[in-house]
Amino acid sequence: MNAVRSSRSAAAPVSAEHLTHPRSLAAFRATKLLLGGYLGISVLTLVAIVLLRDDSADVNSAVWVRGTIVVVSALVTYGCAVRAARGSRSAYRRLRVISGVMVVAIAAIIALPGAFPLWMKAEQGLCGVLLIAVVALVNGSHLRSLFASK
Repeated sequence: MNAVRSSRSAAAPVSAEHLTHPRSLAAFRATKLLLGGYLGISVLTLVAIVLLRDDSADVNSAVWVRGTIVVVSALVTYGCAVRAARGSRSAYRRLRVISGVMVVAIAAIIALPGAFPLWMKAEQGLCGVLLIAVVALVNGSHLRSLFASK
């Protein structure tokens, strides 16, 4: 296991020249902007959940759990984007995985009948659109080649 770990950490770091390339800067700027929107919407949704907590038709336990998970995942994803923009290969991998998984989870929430109110499904749909754009950016050929193991 140590041999595997040391070979991963021995990968050449992403050069500052590649990170400051105009295409890299634009991709990370757009990614952070989209994830900032995702985080903002997620926090506003959690605020709405708190304000609507006495309305059992609009806020049930599934809404509380999902709302909390989304804020945490938005914070983690944004942090990964910031670290990836600084050259962290592991943060870039996490960013790709988390954003993809969240898109699938959002699709499931929208498709599942009953557990979530319509307002939350609409909010999740908006978050999904932002995350689909993130997935497209971070899985694009430029960023993939930037973080490819050398």
